[in-house]
Amino acid sequence: MADCTIKVNENGPYVISGSFSLLDKDGNQFELEKEIIALCRCGQSSNKPFCDGTHKSCGFIGPSEAQALNPEL
Repeated sequence: MADCTIKVNENGPYVISGSFSLLDKDGNQFELEKEIIALCRCGQSSNKPFCDGTHKSCGFIGPSEAQALNPEL
């Protein structure tokens, strides 16, 4: 079993749980008080990179089903 799980919520955030570190662009670690966080996927959160629920009012629609990874990526 993985130490970290990332769940893609339907038309919502990525929910990350377990043992993980979240780093900014410079490699500085966010001080997290929880073992479960939600990361914005719609791009509209006022608390990026964390989800603030804005996806519900901005009409965000995003895929949430598992698909095969494109080997060219």
